[in-house]
Amino acid sequence: MSSALFASDFKAAPYWWDAVPRPELPLSEPPKQADVVVVGSGYTGLHAALQTARGGRHTVVLDAEAAGFGCSTRNGGQISTSVKPSFAELSRRHGKERAFAIQQEGRNSLRFVGDFVREEEIDCDFSVVGRFHAAHSPGKYEELARSVDSQPKGLEVACHVVPRSEQRSEIGSDLYHGGVVYESHASIDPARYHQGLLAKGVAAGAELVPFCPAQGISRLGKDFLVETPRGTIRARDVVIATNGYTGPLTGWLRRRVISIGSYVIATEALDPALVDKLIPRNRIVSDTRKVVYYYRASPDRRRILFGGRVSLSETDPRRSGPDLHAAMSGIFPELAETKISHSWCGFVAYTFDELMHIGRHDGMYYAMGYCGSGVGMASYLGMRLGQQVLGLPEGATAFDQLPFQTRPFYTGNPWFLAPSVLYYRWRDRLAR
Repeated sequence: MSSALFASDFKAAPYWWDAVPRPELPLSEPPKQADVVVVGSGYTGLHAALQTARGGRHTVVLDAEAAGFGCSTRNGGQISTSVKPSFAELSRRHGKERAFAIQQEGRNSLRFVGDFVREEEIDCDFSVVGRFHAAHSPGKYEELARSVDSQPKGLEVACHVVPRSEQRSEIGSDLYHGGVVYESHASIDPARYHQGLLAKGVAAGAELVPFCPAQGISRLGKDFLVETPRGTIRARDVVIATNGYTGPLTGWLRRRVISIGSYVIATEALDPALVDKLIPRNRIVSDTRKVVYYYRASPDRRRILFGGRVSLSETDPRRSGPDLHAAMSGIFPELAETKISHSWCGFVAYTFDELMHIGRHDGMYYAMGYCGSGVGMASYLGMRLGQQVLGLPEGATAFDQLPFQTRPFYTGNPWFLAPSVLYYRWRDRLAR
């Protein structure tokens, strides 16, 4: 760990928290009874709570930490169409009709966030900037180019190929071999978005109880008893919205999500001319490596925010920061001497089929497993989940009743993660 890489005012906390620190909500006692108890105050939980509160249900949202402490305010602020498996792969698994519907849900999630921000007038730097998805090898560029030309009918998205000869118009780097711009993908300030969503939920009547973890959930007739350190709540419905922070409270769900640390750094303030050179069109950026990196300019275009998985096991952001800095400098040599102002980590949830899941188990509602695409899909499925609690037909999704896979002997400890990362790094080097 090189201390020379850290700025004098370095913070081991999300860059987004500088302008929007975690809200100081009153440490009130939870009520004895509620219609709905939501466990988790991220995008999923708050969108579900907003729906149920506006639907007239007395809704209580619990969180073990401050509101939005998890990945909802720790992510890179990138919004895409979310669904990772291809149409062909989904068709093989679920048939063409279901595959089409699942892919369409990804597009729905992107559109939903834009509509929600506009209609609710949330000030969060939302902008449709487009995403440059860069090819890390010539073979990957050819694969991307073919995917643009062979989009499934009815699922076409606005995109265009950028050959390596024109790459500098999108990114100030020669590392890549061209790429594709997905024109409708967007950026957002995740903490300001969360704060706006939180305010809407409170205004609708949802009751937020921070620093009050759900410690146990049991049944009493048709109702649930949710135990907390500050009392027990009797509730008609329970929503589990814990995603990458799913723990022993819900063992069945914990066996079905793989909690993975995703690390991000922010550079110190840069010359705006340098940012214009590195990311000239203000795109969000990702690449085709299996061990993926994602990055963008900050909303004020004074810093580069750079994220990815750089550790074989979970580690301190002070240790991951220099590794991310090295990866960033490999793409942008001009940043080799730039210092790190912030370094942080958040936990995302992957699934064994690389799909997000929504449903009901043991009477409790859940949505989780966004596989790194949580800004759009957690918002969208949280909204749909709230509609399902209300019994509304529009709450139905293409993910309903999909098998939620686990593996033998897996209990929530991803022992296979380190060898998997090593294998994919080897694949990435081989492709180059």
